[in-house]
Amino acid sequence: MLSKILNSRLIIVFILPLILGLFSILSFAPYNFFFVNFLIIPALFLTLSYVSRRSKNIYRKKPFLINLFFVGYFFGIGFFFSSTYWISYSLTFDESFNFLIPFSLILIPAFLGLFYGVATLLSGFFIKNNFSSILLFCSSFSFMDYVRGKILSGFPWNLWSYSISQYPEILQLISIIGTFAFNLLVITIFCMPLFLIFKKKINYFIFAFLLSLFFVNYIYGSYVINQNTVKVLKLDNKNSVNLKIISPSFKLKYNLSEPDIVNSLTKLIRYSEPEKDKKTIFIWPEGIFSGYYFEEIKEFREKIKKNFSENHLIIFGSNTLDENTKEYYNSMVVINNNFDLIYKYNKIKLVPFGEFLPIKNIFERIGLKKITQGYGSFSRGKDQNNLIYQNLNMLPMICYEIIFPEIVQTSSNYTNLIINISEDAWFGNSVGPYQHFSKAIFRAIESNTYLARSANQGISAFINNKGQVLKSLKPNEKGNIELIVPLINSNFKNRNDLIFFILLFTYTLIFLTLRNKL
Repeated sequence: MLSKILNSRLIIVFILPLILGLFSILSFAPYNFFFVNFLIIPALFLTLSYVSRRSKNIYRKKPFLINLFFVGYFFGIGFFFSSTYWISYSLTFDESFNFLIPFSLILIPAFLGLFYGVATLLSGFFIKNNFSSILLFCSSFSFMDYVRGKILSGFPWNLWSYSISQYPEILQLISIIGTFAFNLLVITIFCMPLFLIFKKKINYFIFAFLLSLFFVNYIYGSYVINQNTVKVLKLDNKNSVNLKIISPSFKLKYNLSEPDIVNSLTKLIRYSEPEKDKKTIFIWPEGIFSGYYFEEIKEFREKIKKNFSENHLIIFGSNTLDENTKEYYNSMVVINNNFDLIYKYNKIKLVPFGEFLPIKNIFERIGLKKITQGYGSFSRGKDQNNLIYQNLNMLPMICYEIIFPEIVQTSSNYTNLIINISEDAWFGNSVGPYQHFSKAIFRAIESNTYLARSANQGISAFINNKGQVLKSLKPNEKGNIELIVPLINSNFKNRNDLIFFILLFTYTLIFLTLRNKL
């Protein structure tokens, strides 16, 4: 039986990698069984090594390199199908998109799987069951994760490092080396069982070294978190701000009527529980006034004025129109109790097909439009301008932007708070809201800054500067959470991915030096 399986090209090249990719979802939120990666990634390496050897003899009549590509490609299809299937849920809110659901379930994993297909193609030819090959394998996968996060508009969703988002003690190295370098190290750690399988004395020493490195990093992270707790307790309350996050858990629907908007606003005010004499910044989610533009919402300013005082600011998401250019934006706005616009940020990272149509002229001719309400595409914001208000220097991030490390990398050195608003009802009752939230933990650590997140039908939370979730509301919880947030900023920011490329070069150099020795 086993020999039949091992001799079956169909099983080894296509079915087994696909199954491994599908089961990888268990390592990410909301399951968080990260230890399965100690089985999945080594199993993928061994499969690739086996196919490489078989392709040089048994499969030699078949296209050699195609076998190597298919191992990674079908693994990628399984990986991205199980972790991005929630995208298809966003197509259910408008009947005109229903016909696209099967295509989204098939074409998105089929496209994203190409990245891992290229990874195994790059490394597979050289793979042997040894230490140097493991380094090449880890390098190729982490490099393609990097490319995936940067190419076109970028989609750095579910890097392998996100599978340990629930363990802030392990994550503290991110603030020093960056997310992509950390991702490379995480993939290497997941390969540790291979050193026990390859029965060479030197491999046992390497395994012991990596295990020691893992525990040293954990101890370091625990120390950093403990020191930070002491530091925060000593901070002066004058350098802090009282924030209240509101989670209304509204149902997502198109074509809201005026009574719908009034009803939503009434609920938001009730959930906000404003106290007249208490200085507070209220954070409402993105998408709460779906289909209405900021100027239209001004009709309800008396309702705001009646319930909020001069001690209050309100942050929320709104569609806005630039009267000069006639361009539409997905924006984060800050208003006072008179509904005066204090600040506006226009979203820079737009969701392809969700907020704008790539190659717009072609798709519009066949009747397609963006998924969000309205026919025309949103325009991309031009400036990543922080809100500077009294002692607050806030970095805004709208929804999908939270997945991009580069936004934190290019932010102001004086940033002392991150605000993320999101409409997670698009994801439905899927893994989407949980995976989306896990990215916010990384952004807080990268910036060494507190992060406040308000998500409709998503996880709303306060996350401290070391990635610890202090208070939170689950996707379907209604209400608010409040916290006096210390305004912490760090002049040190990992502004590029230089450390990642240094590690990548080091791994490749070791492989080239030792490829025939270890």
